[in-house]
Amino acid sequence: MEGYKKSGGYAALQKALGLKPAEVLDEVRKSGLRGRGGAGFPTGMKWTFASMDPRRPKYLLCNADEGEPGTFKDKPILEKDPHLLIEGMIISAYALQSEYGYIYLRGEYPSARTILEKAVLEAYASGYIGDNIMGKGFRFHLYIFFGAGAYICGEETALIESLEGKRPQPRIKPPFPVNEGFLSRPTVINNVETFANVPFILKEGAAAYLKIGSPDCPGPKLFSVSGHVKKPGVYELPMGITLREIIYDHCGGISGNGKLKAVIPGGLSTPVLPADKIDCPMDFVSMPRHGSMLGSGGVIVFDDSVDLVKVCLRAMAFFEHESCGKCTPCREGVGWLRSILKRLSEGGGNKGDIELLSEICNNILGKCFCALGDGAAMVTQGFIRHFRDEFEARVR
Repeated sequence: MEGYKKSGGYAALQKALGLKPAEVLDEVRKSGLRGRGGAGFPTGMKWTFASMDPRRPKYLLCNADEGEPGTFKDKPILEKDPHLLIEGMIISAYALQSEYGYIYLRGEYPSARTILEKAVLEAYASGYIGDNIMGKGFRFHLYIFFGAGAYICGEETALIESLEGKRPQPRIKPPFPVNEGFLSRPTVINNVETFANVPFILKEGAAAYLKIGSPDCPGPKLFSVSGHVKKPGVYELPMGITLREIIYDHCGGISGNGKLKAVIPGGLSTPVLPADKIDCPMDFVSMPRHGSMLGSGGVIVFDDSVDLVKVCLRAMAFFEHESCGKCTPCREGVGWLRSILKRLSEGGGNKGDIELLSEICNNILGKCFCALGDGAAMVTQGFIRHFRDEFEARVR
């Protein structure tokens, strides 16, 4: 707490409490902040929908269930700067007039749990959380909920189901959580990184935030870079930076002086890109135009020694294992993809396997309750689209 306050911590909260809740919400809306969890939905718009609902209480949930393979950007915030997250949540709660907040923490982050629990107690002791925050008459209580290691809980409605003590399975939408969320009340769910952007926006203003990043997606972005690069790690860079710049200017290029073969740009559930497609701006608007998605910003780099059929197989094994099983296309289809890819990788390919994989993907896409099935299908399609020769070699 003392270290955070020395570096200007909780000054943004003090400024926010001097404004009306609607003014705080408007500042976030003008900043153009987009959700950093993967979908990239405008944060101010989400908050507006929830604030327009007259029912109370309103709930504020932080999605800290960072389970996407290749993604580890939230972990440094949770472990190294927890008060940044807490301050962002308090400001957000004030804008929404939410009295209760929960941090849904990934089950595989026990050290983050210890640190967060200590930070929350410090915030209570300092009067930043409680019944009369900084003497302004605003009430907000914050709790930590520890998950049990289910990837599906990263999906916001499955997270809500888990928080309510139920089996974590996605809900049908609409209604959306902003109107029918936790305990059937208006609920806003944002990612750790999204909340961590809020103090800067309030302290420095939306205009300052808009000067960072790209026009359609302003602000900084945390990128988790792993795989065959010389300097893997978490990098904070302006939104819209190219994938090439991330790999070669910041991560030192390909490790072992190898040759770049492919990159998964936004976590395992985003389609792969070949080496000649990396001059793409890394933001939510540009990436779909280049055949992939920004997702969570989890960049996984592969050199030319990698067997991409096996990478695709490992991805499908993960998605099959983590599927909640609620909808048939995902439950049966992803397992079918995995079994075909396993047979291909073991030398048992049949003529027509590639076409069958594509047909299964088409029968999964757009037919599932959540994005898990869609992600598995798009990942398979991406590998086939850009590296079809490797699949054809396995069939032969």
